[in-house]
Amino acid sequence: MKKSIIALSLVALTLTSCGTKKKIAALEAQNKECQDLLNSTTMKLNLCLSEKEALLKTSDYLKQNTSELINSQKEMTLLTSKGAQNLEKSLESLREKDLKITRLQDALTRKDSVTLALVTSLKSSVGISDPDIEINVEKGVVFISIADKLLFKSGSYVVSDRAKEVLAKVAKVVNSRPTFECMVEGHTDNVPYTGNGILVDNWDLSVKRSTSIIRVLVKELGVKPSQLIAAGRGEFIPLVENNTVDNRAKNRRTRIVVLPKIDEFYDMIEKEMKNQKK
Repeated sequence: MKKSIIALSLVALTLTSCGTKKKIAALEAQNKECQDLLNSTTMKLNLCLSEKEALLKTSDYLKQNTSELINSQKEMTLLTSKGAQNLEKSLESLREKDLKITRLQDALTRKDSVTLALVTSLKSSVGISDPDIEINVEKGVVFISIADKLLFKSGSYVVSDRAKEVLAKVAKVVNSRPTFECMVEGHTDNVPYTGNGILVDNWDLSVKRSTSIIRVLVKELGVKPSQLIAAGRGEFIPLVENNTVDNRAKNRRTRIVVLPKIDEFYDMIEKEMKNQKK
C-alpha cells in the first residue's frame, strides 16, 4: 500500500515538474521576445533622437539663412529703390542736357540765318555799297569798318568832306537807336608818325582821328555824346602784315563798334526777318 502511494507521488511530482519547466521555457521565450523588442525599440528611439538633433540643427541653420536672406532682400530692395531714383535723376539730367543742346543748336542755326539779315538791314539803313566799307556782326556786336582814304588824308586827322557823307549815314543808324553805344576806334599802319609836334606817334594819331570823327558825329550830325566812346589802337591790331603798300592801306582804318542792348538787337533782327518774308 505504502509503495503504491509513493509511486503515485513520484508520478505526480514528475508531471508537476514537467509542467513547470514548460511554463518556465515559455516565459523565458516570451522574456527574450520582450528583450529583443526593447532592444529594437531602444535602437529606433536612439536613431530618432539623433535624427531629431540633426533636424533641429538643420532647422536652426535654415532659420538663420532665412533671416539673412530676408535682410539681404530688404537691403536689395532699398538699393534697387535708390538705384532707380538715381537712374531717374541721371535720365532727367540727360534730358535737360539734351534740351539745352537742342536749344543751343537752334539758336546757332537762327544766328547763322539772321546775321546776314542784320548786315543787310544795316547796309540798307546806311545806304552804302562801297568795297572800302565793311559791315559785319560778331557775337551780337556790329562792326562798321571804314578805310582811312575815305576819312582822312595821309598823316592827317582832319575829316574830309567825303567822310562826312559816310558818317552821316552812320549817324542815321545811331540816332535811330538812342540806347545804342558806339565806340569809334582809330587804327594806323606801322609807319612812324612824322607830323607836327602836337602828336607824338601813331597811337596819338589813332586817338585824334577817333575824337575828330566823334566831334563830327556830335556837332554836325546830332549824335548824343553819351552814346560815343573814343578809342585809339595805333598800329597794334593790324588786319594783315604791314609789308606792302596795299596791306598798310588795309590796316589804316576807322572801326565803329555798335553795342546794342540784346533785346533791341533781336528786335532789329526780327523786324528785318519779317521784311524779308514780305
